[in-house]
Amino acid sequence: MEKKRVVIVGAGVSGLTVCKHLLELGCQPTVFEADTMLGGVWARAMASTKLQTPRSMYQYSDFPWPESVTEEFPSHRQVAAYLDAYARHFGVLSCVRFGHQVVGMEYHGVGEQAMAAWEEWAGNGQAFGSGAGEWQLSVADADGHVETHKADFVVLCIGMFSGVPDIPTFPAGKGPEVFDGQVIHSMDYAKMGTSKAKEMIRGKRVTVVGYMKSALDIATECAEVNGTAHPCTMVIRTKHWIVPDYSVWVINGKNFTLNRFSELLIHKPGEGLLLSILATLLTPLRWAFYKLAESYYSIPMKKHGMVPDHSLFHALAAAFICVSPKDHYKRLEEGSIMLKKSKTFSLCKEGVLVEGEPSPVKSDVVIFGTGFKGDEKIKDMFTSEYFRNVAIGSESTTVPLYRECINPKIPQLAVIGYSDTHSNIYASDIRAKWLARFLDGSFRLPNVAAMQKDVLEWEKYMKRYCGRYFRRSSIMILNTWYNDQLCRDMGCNPWRKKGFFSELFEVYGPGDYANLLSNSKSKEH
Repeated sequence: MEKKRVVIVGAGVSGLTVCKHLLELGCQPTVFEADTMLGGVWARAMASTKLQTPRSMYQYSDFPWPESVTEEFPSHRQVAAYLDAYARHFGVLSCVRFGHQVVGMEYHGVGEQAMAAWEEWAGNGQAFGSGAGEWQLSVADADGHVETHKADFVVLCIGMFSGVPDIPTFPAGKGPEVFDGQVIHSMDYAKMGTSKAKEMIRGKRVTVVGYMKSALDIATECAEVNGTAHPCTMVIRTKHWIVPDYSVWVINGKNFTLNRFSELLIHKPGEGLLLSILATLLTPLRWAFYKLAESYYSIPMKKHGMVPDHSLFHALAAAFICVSPKDHYKRLEEGSIMLKKSKTFSLCKEGVLVEGEPSPVKSDVVIFGTGFKGDEKIKDMFTSEYFRNVAIGSESTTVPLYRECINPKIPQLAVIGYSDTHSNIYASDIRAKWLARFLDGSFRLPNVAAMQKDVLEWEKYMKRYCGRYFRRSSIMILNTWYNDQLCRDMGCNPWRKKGFFSELFEVYGPGDYANLLSNSKSKEH
């Protein structure tokens, strides 16, 4: 593998760990990063942004947090510093070409009809195929000069929460064009930097559209800057489960969501008859726990009419749950943040029109905290219509990724970091180990039909438990089951604990996979 040309697109959480694991196997990958800094979303996070996952769960398996960081939920600056330390410690920085953006990719050497007819992935089930095909990437530097780079394998580590903003659409005459003030997306707000962003909102009437992580962080910053003198208004189209922490009354929620026992309560892809019967029998226990959790988390929500219409379990399954910023409900009480619930909204000259209000919410600045189109970001990497059509599936399917990494119809390419879970750094780390072993020839992929069948099994699971959010491809409530599959592919023992009860009831985390490859053995499917 030493002589193979491997390109990694993105130097965020996923790109860094993929590069690290490839370096350990003797490969010298090239990492193209469009930004001038590493860290992905953490490089341009808002001042109030911090981890929503406890520090112990948000780390690489072989690189613990420094002892100087004691906060359970470190700030974005601490996360960025941790990622920088990781990259320096493992020699990743020398591989990164900052300020270089991949603007297009084409596959050469094998025709599209021939590829479509392949029964084996890449023609033979191996990472680099037969050697007949290669990727050609168009890479633009900071001055706009475009060069072509060739690669035997490409790893897309471009994330889900950046790049292609999900901008609301409006009928003619009811969008930003008629508004007298400023309209931006949360992505642009984050890129401004702390001082410029605070200066923009200071003394202004700010309306934030959305009610998830970025929207809540922006509203918090507005409340800190303007207080009750100029309250920040949040326009909420969909109510979400915004929780203070992961404790439910006296129960640590992790003990009922992140261990093997919790996964016995859920129907799993490829589970077999016995586990299916057990999941059915234990369903009432799962229902009881989540109803208990809802009764606890909904206490402050009821006061503001913000209890979601969908269940907490479905929100957790889809990884569509958010930890509230500090003092969020206190700010609602004091009036520095105002909530306006409205399924639809539009803009007018003076501000934002919402349902049930006779006059507009007068605004100087409107900020869309409406998320991103992570699937479109993958699609936009390709110039060929063939790849654009097969890259992300359709609106009625999940993004077709075997092991959440490999598209069965796209050769010599992997996607790391798209599927969501409770700790994306933890998930990307084990996926990077899996990918490195695949590239090293330690195992082969199943044939295309078998991969597509497996993708469909996971799609059925996601539609069953994630509801309308199934395209987020979340593995949040089956994290260990998913990791078990990667371990078996690599020839590793998936059972990482000592003793039956520890294996069943203890929480699985990054540390359990620290020495994963020390006792692995090569195998083929």
